[in-house]
Amino acid sequence: MPTEAVHDNKAADVDQVLKDIADYVHDYKIESPLAWETARLCLIDTLGCGLEALNFEQCTKLLGPVVPGTIVPNGTKVPGTPYQLDPIRGAFNIGTAIRWLDYNDCWLAAEWGHPSDNLGGILAVADWLARTAKSNPSKGIKVPTIKAVLEAMIKAHEIQGCLALENSFNRVGLDHVVLVKVATAAVVSKLLGLTREQNIAAVSQAWVDGQSLRTYRHAPNTMSRKSWAAGDACSRAVNLALMVKNGGVGVINSVLTAKIWGFYDVLFKGKEFKFQRPYGSYVMENILFKISYPAEFHSQTACEAAMTLHHKLKEVGKTIEDIKHIRIRTQDAAIRIIDKKGPLHNYADRDHCIQYMVAVPLIFGRLTTTDYSDAVASDPRIDALREKMECVEDLKFSAEYHHPDKRSIGNAILITFKDGTSLEEVEVEYPVGHKFRREEGIPLLMEKFARHLRGRFDEDKAAKIENASIKGAIEDIDVDKYVDLYVTEL
Repeated sequence: MPTEAVHDNKAADVDQVLKDIADYVHDYKIESPLAWETARLCLIDTLGCGLEALNFEQCTKLLGPVVPGTIVPNGTKVPGTPYQLDPIRGAFNIGTAIRWLDYNDCWLAAEWGHPSDNLGGILAVADWLARTAKSNPSKGIKVPTIKAVLEAMIKAHEIQGCLALENSFNRVGLDHVVLVKVATAAVVSKLLGLTREQNIAAVSQAWVDGQSLRTYRHAPNTMSRKSWAAGDACSRAVNLALMVKNGGVGVINSVLTAKIWGFYDVLFKGKEFKFQRPYGSYVMENILFKISYPAEFHSQTACEAAMTLHHKLKEVGKTIEDIKHIRIRTQDAAIRIIDKKGPLHNYADRDHCIQYMVAVPLIFGRLTTTDYSDAVASDPRIDALREKMECVEDLKFSAEYHHPDKRSIGNAILITFKDGTSLEEVEVEYPVGHKFRREEGIPLLMEKFARHLRGRFDEDKAAKIENASIKGAIEDIDVDKYVDLYVTEL
């Protein structure tokens, strides 16, 4: 990077990327029925994933107020807990819970990510606004409904997803939560009533804010920070938007394009962002749900293939001890993220190792959140089977992964036995959560939501939430009333 000083202090024009985001957030009308319905499914699925995460102590240790016992008047309530927090801390709590198990939605492109992570900031702000408005009705402040949350989700998905389509942040070592910070800042600014100019200011501050490295997602440093990084991004976005709202922070006009000191020159190797399509509702319409397995998304079809092969092994009277070699044909992205050799040190290590996520269903015929625990991982058969696996890139899988009309996530598994025979290779191109399998996937998604509700609440409370969450009912519910359905007592 050049180090010469910039002496021209003439005010720069506002970066076009900032203006385009603000125009979209403030002016675009969502008219796609598919986007609205997918957003509803995404909302309940994401909340369910957060509830499931509360069964894991490592997650719950990070939640709650900074100062124990603090209850914020009219504050954000955290689903599945008794906590009532300021919206910044609330965004961290909600965002951390929903991302903890790597079980919420996914978007795969030049950059990877989980756009429903933005719900951490969206729900925290909307709930706080609703409670604040009702605490002083004489001010006539509009109480946000769940429809406002769904609109913010669609737009946050679109901002994060469209930025990810052609721009690889991972190639320069940056974590995808930078896009969560930017998208959340954009949409919560609108919820907070900021003007278009203030929206631009908040988004510019999100871009200049210190960005997370991907270090904690890759060998040899994979760790639980990957599970709370999105919560951190949500909380920082809400904080920045509130700072702009309160008048203490302005816009950085050329935060991206400034020579030497801008985002492009400092962090993106001097390249400007490329865009495949204008902002609309494409991302929400094509979002990938994690339905069958709590596993890093590039392995979803491999897990499905492994489950099929588990049953085929039984059919031919073979066991895993008979296996000599396992070939996994996969995409380039999977090889870069989850192809991992050697010891796996923790939960986060295991749910980002394709060999582990194939071995468990081959052995046990299942893959659940508890299968990443030390207790299950201590079974010596898992590592023995991992040692027999080889990942190879399939160029067709890699190409169709990026194809805008396909967006496949293909994997294929071939098992060869010690006696020289083999099973027929099992190939799965699209996971159940893909748009192409949506009809098959929605009933399973609803089962997943029901399971997560009943893992945290009794039958009566779970049924009330399900009844309130149906299409045509949920949209007009005040945000605070809907969130209250999920609250637990101290």
